[in-house]
Amino acid sequence: MAEQVRLGFIGCGGNARGHMGRCAEDPQAEIVAVCDVVAELAQQSAEAHGAQAFTSHKAMLDACELDAVYISIPVFAHGEPELDAIEAGLALFVEKPVAIDMPTAQRIAARIQETNTLSCVGYQLRYTHAAGDARAFLAEQTLGMAVGRYWCSTGRGEKNWLRTFAQSGGQVLEQATHTIDMMRFLCGEIAEVHSIQANRTLTGIDCPDHTATGMVFASGAVGCLTTCWAFEGWDGNIVDIFFDRYRMTWSAGGVAVTPDGAGYQASDGPEASIDRIFVEAVRTGDGSAILSPYDDAVKSLAVSLAANASAADGEPKPVAV
Repeated sequence: MAEQVRLGFIGCGGNARGHMGRCAEDPQAEIVAVCDVVAELAQQSAEAHGAQAFTSHKAMLDACELDAVYISIPVFAHGEPELDAIEAGLALFVEKPVAIDMPTAQRIAARIQETNTLSCVGYQLRYTHAAGDARAFLAEQTLGMAVGRYWCSTGRGEKNWLRTFAQSGGQVLEQATHTIDMMRFLCGEIAEVHSIQANRTLTGIDCPDHTATGMVFASGAVGCLTTCWAFEGWDGNIVDIFFDRYRMTWSAGGVAVTPDGAGYQASDGPEASIDRIFVEAVRTGDGSAILSPYDDAVKSLAVSLAANASAADGEPKPVAV
């Protein structure tokens, strides 16, 4: 059992820096090396954490003795970094969504299984009390419908990879993946989707800015997801779940059940962060506390890809991994 987990970071953007900050506070973690294709970002993160800076992940993996890597990169760049890290024998923390297409995700998933690599994907909402409590409560109910939403202003601003469909897969794939993942986590697997996507406001980009996706869950419950990234505000990762005569409104900040609470009980006390759980899993070799391993995250990707395929030809699509 390692005393301290030696970490490398592939990608030094804002999301990665959040993970770095939490890992830096963990006495059982050491940030050894960081990498970004933008040398300035790599250098800034290296100086902040006393690490080595690289602009090539291959050079970092060759030069440094590591136990695990965080891979926090644009969705279109996933693939080679994960496979190289697996071949180096390292545990993986991969930011969501895990790939731009299913073949890439399947290749990575297969190598993880073949090598018994410990993996965790950054679906941090699963680790909140709200998620665990709601999931346990809903497991005892017959669900009728789940309605998720992700509305924000991310689509506004300068055109970049996020607003280029071929590089991001659009909002349903790149951003609302958290909402989809929580709908799966709380309500079970999604079997079929039928998506309508439109570009009504942000006509300077090729990504849909408004989408509505109907869903059929494996249980027989129905659902839908709406997304908009032209909205000048934020109302995201909210799921309303209907059962019997009740509605549960779920968010990471808490849960409300109306009318009269239906007997729902919320936990209290401190929550462990996804980073603390990952570091401890690497240190001990016990991944049982990880709620979002790579193979499960591929199922959330499959929902997004099926939605995009449905929008492209107007036909319902099965969700297949």
